Amino acid sequence: MERKIVDQETIVAPASGTGPAAVAVIRVSGPSTRAVLEALCGGAPEPRQAALRDIGSPAIDRGLVLWFPGPASFTGEDMAELQVHGSRAVVEAVVEAVLGADGTRLAEAGEFARRAFENGKLDLTEVEGLADLINAETEAQRRQALAQSGGSLRRLYEGWRSELLTAQALTEAGLDFADEADVSGDVSDKTKAIVMPLLESISQRLNDRSGERLRHGLRIVIAGPPNAGKSSLMNVLAKRDVAIVSEEAGTTRDVIEVHLDLGGLPVILADTAGIREGTGAIEGEGVRRALSRAEDADLVLWVIDGTNPVWTPPAPLDARVRVNTLNKSDISSQVRTSSKGEEFLPISAKTGDGLDALIARLEQIARAEIAPPGQAAITRTRHRVELVSSRDALKRFVNHDLGPELKAEELRIAARHLGRLTGLIDVEEVLGAIFSEFCIGK
Repeated sequence: MERKIVDQETIVAPASGTGPAAVAVIRVSGPSTRAVLEALCGGAPEPRQAALRDIGSPAIDRGLVLWFPGPASFTGEDMAELQVHGSRAVVEAVVEAVLGADGTRLAEAGEFARRAFENGKLDLTEVEGLADLINAETEAQRRQALAQSGGSLRRLYEGWRSELLTAQALTEAGLDFADEADVSGDVSDKTKAIVMPLLESISQRLNDRSGERLRHGLRIVIAGPPNAGKSSLMNVLAKRDVAIVSEEAGTTRDVIEVHLDLGGLPVILADTAGIREGTGAIEGEGVRRALSRAEDADLVLWVIDGTNPVWTPPAPLDARVRVNTLNKSDISSQVRTSSKGEEFLPISAKTGDGLDALIARLEQIARAEIAPPGQAAITRTRHRVELVSSRDALKRFVNHDLGPELKAEELRIAARHLGRLTGLIDVEEVLGAIFSEFCIGK
């Protein structure tokens, strides 16, 4: 992908977290970068070699200076990094000194990454992967984001688009020989041989939500009747008190969520109100929310009281993917099977008995439901929307009795939506939303 580097203002911003810290990194990018280094650091050091310099005149601090002449830089333009001591006073003073140079201003959120995109250093999927890498909370999320920022999705999408362009070329050639039946028929067969496998590949990716689960977290809802120990189990799994525990039925009224790292996999665990009938208005609303959240969950953790088991969940949840647990195993009977023959995992949120087996079971399900890290999987709604539009265009190409001109148009529509994924074609309306996810110094 090649884009023209345009002359623009020079931007500056701290690229590291807020202090105090041992070291802070301040980024500068734009046409005045070298002039900034000459004014503050006595000149630019050798490219991509750190040099210890006094920064500022008079000196504000002494730190490392790195110089990256464009286009061999992150943004594709002249760029520098100043590594200074991480106090707020030092960082603010250095930034103010940079802003004293002509043509400089503070960077906006994501502006360094946006310049990298505009200068052809990154495509949109790589930018999104970079944003996910910055926000990754688990090892699996880190690995998926690193693969995407390295171009895994770009290669997948551009491969599909390349095939579409080949099909487009064949279709256009068929239009030139529309009056020759043998030629146009041969072109139609070759085009369909390209489009059919492509349609199947895109459809398979759309049916797989494992990449989105990895990015956002597998949604597990703890559900069950009142006083089954759901909130106690929530606290044990979260390893801290996040839910109020009481012997009074109906204590939990609203949905309480906590984000967990389950064997390196992201999980969103939700505690819900006890499910029962004949409640008051407030508790009834809690039950309604519990049922709604459980129906939308990836997995229901059904928890019942072993001393008074209610084996079967209400109808909306009976068909949901779930793990059945029998809490209070330390004081309950040894019955572990419902009348339907369903096995219940005995646990005790109080003593910890059976929790290792439960966690292992949840981790097993999470690994099956979440994309293997590094796989080129759909991660965002934006991708899904464009791929659905591309798939629908290909379906119309295959399934409708269209003339050659309309078939060619459907291929153009499909290719355009694939091009919007990587930014090969105009996507100005989505850029603001993508780059606003970044911190100021990125």
